[in-house]
Amino acid sequence: CSSLAIGTTTGYRLFSLSSVEQLDQVHESNEIPDVYIVERLFSSSLVVVVSHAKPQQMNVYHFKKGTEICNYSYSSNILSIRLNRQRLVVCLEESIYIHNIKDMKLLKTILDTPPNTTGLCALSINHANSYLAYPGSATSGEIVLYDGNTLKTACTIPAHDGPLAALTFNSTGSKLASASEKGTVIRVFSIPGGQKLYEFRRGMKRYVNISSLVFSMDSQFLCASSNTETVHIFKLEHLTDSRPEEPPTWSGYMGKMFQAATNYLPAQVSGMMNQDRAFATVRLNISGQRNICALSTIQKLPRLLVTTSDGHLYIYNLDPQDGGECVLIKKHSLLGSGKMEENKENDLRPPLPQSYAATVARQSTVPSTSTMPGYSEDGGALRGEVIPEHEFATGPVCLDDENEFPPVSI
Repeated sequence: CSSLAIGTTTGYRLFSLSSVEQLDQVHESNEIPDVYIVERLFSSSLVVVVSHAKPQQMNVYHFKKGTEICNYSYSSNILSIRLNRQRLVVCLEESIYIHNIKDMKLLKTILDTPPNTTGLCALSINHANSYLAYPGSATSGEIVLYDGNTLKTACTIPAHDGPLAALTFNSTGSKLASASEKGTVIRVFSIPGGQKLYEFRRGMKRYVNISSLVFSMDSQFLCASSNTETVHIFKLEHLTDSRPEEPPTWSGYMGKMFQAATNYLPAQVSGMMNQDRAFATVRLNISGQRNICALSTIQKLPRLLVTTSDGHLYIYNLDPQDGGECVLIKKHSLLGSGKMEENKENDLRPPLPQSYAATVARQSTVPSTSTMPGYSEDGGALRGEVIPEHEFATGPVCLDDENEFPPVSI
């Protein structure tokens, strides 16, 4: 969540998300029109592009050198592409192709997958456990968990009753979140075991199409956005962990009795009782538009980013302690010159609530921008080590010097 890639009718653009005030355009290409897929390998120079002109062809570029690394054509339209430092995954409606990103060699073709018209799939960004998740059924919410390193199916997870609409891994690949087409319940499972860890209720009144599901880098929060105007952020914590020394009050006693009672209820009923409500929310000014969300740390503070299909980026402050309604602090146009909008009306920073300011003052609780929690080149950050950013540049995929990898020519 440190950069943003957008496809447009004229080509594609890449932005850096290191600042709230300034939106820095890293690269713009107008060589291929009508780009509908553009995936960048983290902050490297490797970018994968698919256009409506040739929807069956994947083009892999080194954008800083202006060279094409390779291109591959497939039997039908490409619906989505996912990549990490080990694997590049191409998803078609009824098949999935797994490439070795080091030399772009095709390693595995998963044929005859259930019809997947939206190209729904997720790939762990942690290449040490390159797990891939995709729908195992077109009629139910079964998830197939596939090991992209060993090229074998790890397990299947009966996640929902109805068809799947969204899938995402956390940064270490140890958790998988999912939502069905109804969009009312979001579940989080352990990986690779597939045990249900959390269940969040987004809402009961209406069915929604969840378009974006994403963890924060430290896996403490899970964000869900849909075709409605509300974005929900859930906190992944156990009530027993958050209140270990609760005083013996009447309400506390009744709460424990209620919790114990759920053990004797049917699974469906007890599941409903154990739902968690949203920790924080955002009400967008738009509704019915596709959008993508991200939870990121920018200038040492936790932010919620929302990008909408009309070409705008909204940046909100997220209070990691108290949650509540997130505060909109900046709106950027992605389709203009690449610079921030200058209108004063877009400078939307009201005075911060005191509780949030107090949270900000506790610098120890907020990760620094010079570090990224939960991920390392060797994939060993499962215990939450914090890896300095400069260590990322020395990894196998540097792509910014003459010893680049993947190679520029195949």
